[in-house]
Amino acid sequence: MPSRTSEEMLSTRNHDRNVVGMRYVYPVISRRAGGVSIGINLNPNNACNWHCAYCQVPGLLRGSAPEIDPEQLKDELTIMLNDLLHGPFMAERVPEDCRKLCDVAISGNGEPTSCRNFDEIVRLIIGVMQQFGLSDDVKLRLITNGSYLHRPNVQAGLKLMTTLFDQRGGEVWVKVDSATEAGIERINGVTATPELLFKQVEAAANLCPTWIQTCMFTWDGSEPSEDEVNAYLAFLQRLKAEAVPVKGVLLYGLARPSLQPEAKHLSQLNEVWMQSMAGKIGAMGFDVKLAL
Repeated sequence: MPSRTSEEMLSTRNHDRNVVGMRYVYPVISRRAGGVSIGINLNPNNACNWHCAYCQVPGLLRGSAPEIDPEQLKDELTIMLNDLLHGPFMAERVPEDCRKLCDVAISGNGEPTSCRNFDEIVRLIIGVMQQFGLSDDVKLRLITNGSYLHRPNVQAGLKLMTTLFDQRGGEVWVKVDSATEAGIERINGVTATPELLFKQVEAAANLCPTWIQTCMFTWDGSEPSEDEVNAYLAFLQRLKAEAVPVKGVLLYGLARPSLQPEAKHLSQLNEVWMQSMAGKIGAMGFDVKLAL
């Protein structure tokens, strides 16, 4: 049975997937969620079909999720929830102002929706959450680049997240870091069009409550160009114009160092710039949550 192997305090700057010695389950303090998040790592092989410049995964590989052992995942999640809700974990490992369980987040070391039995895993996670009687404010979140949202098993998983939680406890965070082809290739390491990203956001939002998550930073000391900013805002404006029901935008900056070769190009944007960008997004009628 998995056990905790490290006793350091959690922080927003340490999202070590091995902090409790489990294969699939790890706790973090999430800036965007606003408290403790239980991560579900469906990519313990460090494989992803994207290669984001800011990714903190060591030894990142191109690929997809491996076969998942559902019983081990169920056991690990049960142990972690029991320790957080009924054991000493919060008092011993979490700063006092963060001792709130905010979500269970399907995320990890690659693109989780590449898991071949994604819908079955979602059903398993929901079952464990229901066993603990988690209230509606503890959400099940999927953090995704959106690239597999066309797959029937992924769409089935999102429908489960919506229907089994009565549209209150299921949520998708879908990545849009740039709305230009050049920006997508440079930041996310893939050849994709803004049109494709738009369709992915649209697909997610029509299946489950969805937020756009956007990471912004300087590249070689330069802020995002005017063309990049305008293209991004035009992307959001189109979502409004076509009534795509996104909940809002999660705008965040670099909090932890990238472990990719591109790390040498990246640095934090200053708070004034980020606040200004959040203001522009908000002026378009979107809810904005800013995490610096």
